[in-house]
Amino acid sequence: MNARTLLLGAALTVLSPALATTAPTLTLAQQAQRAEVIVRATLGTPVEVRDGEVTYLAYPLTVTETIAGDAAKLPQQDGRPALFVLKGVDGLPDLRAGLEVVALLYASRLDSPVVGFNQGLYPVTAGKVAAGDITDPAKLREALLGARGGK
Repeated sequence: MNARTLLLGAALTVLSPALATTAPTLTLAQQAQRAEVIVRATLGTPVEVRDGEVTYLAYPLTVTETIAGDAAKLPQQDGRPALFVLKGVDGLPDLRAGLEVVALLYASRLDSPVVGFNQGLYPVTAGKVAAGDITDPAKLREALLGARGGK
């Protein structure tokens, strides 16, 4: 195998879109530790936001509880915290207006601000959350805070 073949193989590996959107599976504790902000919120109707050559879908958040961090540090849309996701990224969770979630987030604009490339988004349906064995939002809150050492 010559150097050119190795270089081409390396370039294809780096440029592969599938690799760009994969992330190792994180435990709930790892997600909680990596999150800068954890909120329980309802998603609003998304709007397209251009930032130079990049287009995001911005879902305004109606935050009902800040579990950890400071929701004011999240990107803002019309003066409200918002979930900004890069438009057209594969592998995003099903986001829609009216969806209530417990969201473990990074505080900056990324392809997806959800910790673990979308692993840290837990829909709340009929008062129940789907987070592994945890279905009670209060117990999820306790588990998240416990994983963060109460912070």
